[in-house]
Amino acid sequence: MIEDILEYNKQFVANKGYEKYITNKYPDKKIAILSCMDTRLTELLPAALGIKNGDAKMIKNAGGIISHPFGSVIRSLMVAIYELGVTEIMVISHSDCGACNMSSVQMIERMKARGIKQETIDMIHYCGVDFDSWLYGFGDTEKSVRGTVSSITNHPLIPTDIKVYGFIIDSLTGELKEVKG
Repeated sequence: MIEDILEYNKQFVANKGYEKYITNKYPDKKIAILSCMDTRLTELLPAALGIKNGDAKMIKNAGGIISHPFGSVIRSLMVAIYELGVTEIMVISHSDCGACNMSSVQMIERMKARGIKQETIDMIHYCGVDFDSWLYGFGDTEKSVRGTVSSITNHPLIPTDIKVYGFIIDSLTGELKEVKG
């Protein structure tokens, strides 16, 4: 599969397919969007929002959540705000999310089935990683969105003038519903 992608890329560059995507690093709409990495959203999300290349900073992870207050999501938001001029943030979860009801116990069992040793898991746990909170998904999508919005708005390094909104997008139709605080 990687070979096919690399071959496509050679043709893309040779045919100058990139020309219609040329823009700069500053988001034209001054928006950062935190969303899930779900494959259904790759094209649906920007299309449903009318977002084109150069409009917004896109941050994606499993569940579109903040799993650590000083982790990569907050770091990315800080870069977007302080270096790239973002003034608004959209947190967008989606229907039928794979992170919904995700279980650290099940994930660890799957790790072991793929060859990760219990000793490795124990050592990582001993070093301070709380698998239950790190690998936990969520049970209620609206509650998860509210929690992520709260994590951003109440973060000590995020300026209070940044507007943060929460939404759930239907992963089939693209319909966006706002989640109120």
